[in-house]
Amino acid sequence: MIIKNGTIAQNGKRIKADIEILNNTINQISDNLNGDDIIDASNCFVVPGFIDIHTHGANNVDVNGADINDFEKISDFFASRGTTSWQPSILTDSIEKTNYIIDQIVQYCNNKHSGAKIIGIHLEGPFLSQEYRGSMPEHLIRNEFDLDLIKQYQNTAKGLIKYITVAPELDGIIENIPAINELGIKVAIGHSAADYETSMKAIENGAAAATHTMNAMKLLHQHFPAISGAVLESDVYCEIISDGLHLHPGTIRLIIKTKGLDKVIAITDSIMATGLPDGQYSLGVNSITVKNGDAKLTDTDIRAGSTLTMDRALRNLVDFTNRPIEEVVDLLTINPATLLELKEKGKIDNGYDADLVILDKDLNVKYTLVDGIIQCQSKDE
Repeated sequence: MIIKNGTIAQNGKRIKADIEILNNTINQISDNLNGDDIIDASNCFVVPGFIDIHTHGANNVDVNGADINDFEKISDFFASRGTTSWQPSILTDSIEKTNYIIDQIVQYCNNKHSGAKIIGIHLEGPFLSQEYRGSMPEHLIRNEFDLDLIKQYQNTAKGLIKYITVAPELDGIIENIPAINELGIKVAIGHSAADYETSMKAIENGAAAATHTMNAMKLLHQHFPAISGAVLESDVYCEIISDGLHLHPGTIRLIIKTKGLDKVIAITDSIMATGLPDGQYSLGVNSITVKNGDAKLTDTDIRAGSTLTMDRALRNLVDFTNRPIEEVVDLLTINPATLLELKEKGKIDNGYDADLVILDKDLNVKYTLVDGIIQCQSKDE
């Protein structure tokens, strides 16, 4: 397959070039390539496929209530919005339910399927702060770290758990971060009341990221920087939800200016209501009300995930920051790939997976390709 006449946008650059796909990978990037199977990308941007490392569902499917067939529904929907790789985020739940969800994901990944690919599992909890639990169910949160439980989950997952959110102030967390890393799991700190010093110790011990920065964590004070100050100052990756609700556009600009474009990761934190009208939905054991696209725990003012999609996140970032697509697209592509050590994803280059998105001039998805196979094509094509 040849993608012709497109503008490749990534790493702060725009390049007019054709792309040849061979055996599911990018084989050649050059001018005037020709072949029998051609996609005309004239007046379009070609970008790496989006990688969503933190999402609880979409298309009327909640990850915590999903089975094998349900994951296909999420994957197909995500592909329609430019996402080619994703991690199901398991909300804090019972041990039995968590094991069941993990097993369903493993079974799904063992079969061929359409849409975006699952690249790992994200555990959001259960070792989180009660004070900053957000939509996490209070009665299922654990206040002391249990490495044996994580080992058991990883055994059920056959090594597929790649990412976990923990509150660093809890007993046993900081000293066990190296042990978590040894299990093949990257540690993100969040849902936390941790002070600055505790957070810095966690980072020094190997924490690699911050979960939805500035949300569900103690905020920066001029005398007590807390976890928010620590993750902004240090070299960890910072997740952001760029829906205009979780973070003010000015806060997004500040985080990017502070961290640099290479240390910020755009996530959706999406829930089952994503892609659907306002109404009543679920998030794990919680009842959720979505009004004007804003998801909150029913009868409260507490946000519970989002209805954001990755293509909308990209358009918002361009709008909020007044930066060109070739700069902000890295937040959805190479940055999450680098965090999770996905060495063949997140970039348009020879030998990389042919996970690609073709966007029109308004940054709407025209085509999504996963491993060089078209998974989504806009109706006007």
